[in-house]
Amino acid sequence: MASSDILRYVESIAKDKEIDPEQLIAGIEQAVAQAVAKKYGIDDLVMRIDRQSGEWVSNYEIDLEAEGRILAQAVKQAIIGRVREAERDVLFSEFEAKIGEIVSGTIQRFEGDTTIVNLGRNMEGILPRTEKVRGETYNVGDRIRALVLEVKKAGSRVKVILSRAHRDLVRALFELEVPEISEGVIAIRRIEREPGYRTKLAVDSSDERVDCVGACVGVRGTRIKSIIDELNGERIDIIRWTDDSEQLIRNALKPAEISHIELDGERKKALVLVDEDQLSLAIGRRGQNVRLASRMTHWEIDIMTRAELEKSFADEDGTPWTAAALAAASADAEDAEEAGAGEAGDGPSTVAGSDPAADSVPDAGEAGVESPVDNQAASESDAGTGPTDHTSADNH
Repeated sequence: MASSDILRYVESIAKDKEIDPEQLIAGIEQAVAQAVAKKYGIDDLVMRIDRQSGEWVSNYEIDLEAEGRILAQAVKQAIIGRVREAERDVLFSEFEAKIGEIVSGTIQRFEGDTTIVNLGRNMEGILPRTEKVRGETYNVGDRIRALVLEVKKAGSRVKVILSRAHRDLVRALFELEVPEISEGVIAIRRIEREPGYRTKLAVDSSDERVDCVGACVGVRGTRIKSIIDELNGERIDIIRWTDDSEQLIRNALKPAEISHIELDGERKKALVLVDEDQLSLAIGRRGQNVRLASRMTHWEIDIMTRAELEKSFADEDGTPWTAAALAAASADAEDAEEAGAGEAGDGPSTVAGSDPAADSVPDAGEAGVESPVDNQAASESDAGTGPTDHTSADNH
């Protein structure tokens, strides 16, 4: 190849492959220098291409035109190698910028328990068994959306690790569906998730005119419904964030109605009293509700009925709560019951500036959001754990 053709050839390849031409030129210079230095036994040979004329410049007098096949082979190998590296680097940078975002692809094949997803541009995503949601099944050709969890270089290829089970998948879905979140008006404070079963999402608004819960639910539950559909029916509890630990625990245990909460700040333990008909609802199926609430609030939560509290106090069975605290809790629970207390916290919410009748938070059947007005039905459906299986959230 004539020297004058090198720059034109490099420019054509760089444009076709969408890579930096300077990388190609540097690769050619390095490959030719190594080939010539090896042939003549030169240790300090420097070879470079003039970026204007395309002529070779060296610190030794070498006639590259006479090298013929050696030069041509070196240039060919350098271009092939650099093109692969440049394509890899471009793809790596592109997908590294997408970590934490959602990408779409098509199921291409299965390698054992690992699912390979075609992401386009000859790029494959890897969905490991550990990042799948239990119960989800895929077929070749199915469209799938997943979170970009990790991107790494592997030789001349780029590995993109995908996830359907990570909590940030829920975060990314809400950012896509709720403009107020992407705009920064509503902040997602915490997310706790048991993939395929239940997620608790704590949100807060920087604008008092915007109801954070109502905005996430959407008009007639449209926003939350699309997210639940994407998660194949996974239940989502949207919780209003507060810095008040007691109120946060009440909100986190929704849809159960709480009679009384006693906090032990030193041990970060919370004793929660509920009525008998609220017990199964507070615990949740297989302990999911109390377990997620405990992780959400960073408090170890014990749930009891007043009868169980009185029995444990009477039996002196080693409960860590002091006698004064237990007596006060029991008395407060009685006062709360007589006063008709026991609100679950926040009631139905609306988006500011919209029709309250249209934007009210839908019930659990409509949008998959917990609703305190359906306690009995939810209690029956969540009664997978008996009344005695609730000593502590950490035991589940």
